[in-house]
Order: sequence, then structure tokens, then C-alpha cells
Amino acid sequence: MKILTRSDEMLMLTILRLRGNAYGVTIIRDIYERTGKELKLGGLWVSMDNLYKKGLIDKHLADPTPERGGKRKMYYTITQEGRETLVNVRKIQDVLWQGISEKLDLEGEY
Repeated sequence: MKILTRSDEMLMLTILRLRGNAYGVTIIRDIYERTGKELKLGGLWVSMDNLYKKGLIDKHLADPTPERGGKRKMYYTITQEGRETLVNVRKIQDVLWQGISEKLDLEGEY
């Protein structure tokens, strides 16, 4: 089983959420809107390359579009191994969080 950093998990969940429209700008925008966390494109590329090398995401270069002056976008999708990894991470989190809400007085708040 592969272990994910929180950043890896956030990127992969965002790619899933964007379903077919996951490229640099949309990923950064979605994460910012949901978390307030600002990502830089340079840092994003490094993280995405690492996830790609681990076999957790796939990428493909789209055809150029006229409105972007002929520049091509790199789109990302989650691989089957990436999906299985996210499911395992969620199971681990659920187990680790059992009984914690009442200790933090968070019942029903998350």
C-alpha cells in the first residue's frame, strides 16, 4: 500500500472532483476555493510528476486551443491504483478518527 502526504491526497481528490477538466489552473483554483491554500504552478508540477511516477495519476496533453494562443494543456486523471490508494487512505483515516470527535468535543462538527 502506498502512503500519501496530505498534499498528495488533496491533489488526487481535486483531480477526481474535476472529472476530465483537471489541469493546472483548475486544480489550483479548486483547492484555493475549498481550502484557502494557494499553490504555485511550479510546485504543482513537481507534485504531479511525483504522483505520475508513483502510478497514481495519468496525464495527457490536449490539442491546442485558439483562445490560449496555441498552447496545450496537460490534463490529469486518477489511475485505478490511485483510486485504490485513496480508498485505503480513507479507511485508515476512519479507523484513526474513531472515538476522537468526543475527545475533541467536535461531535457533529466535521
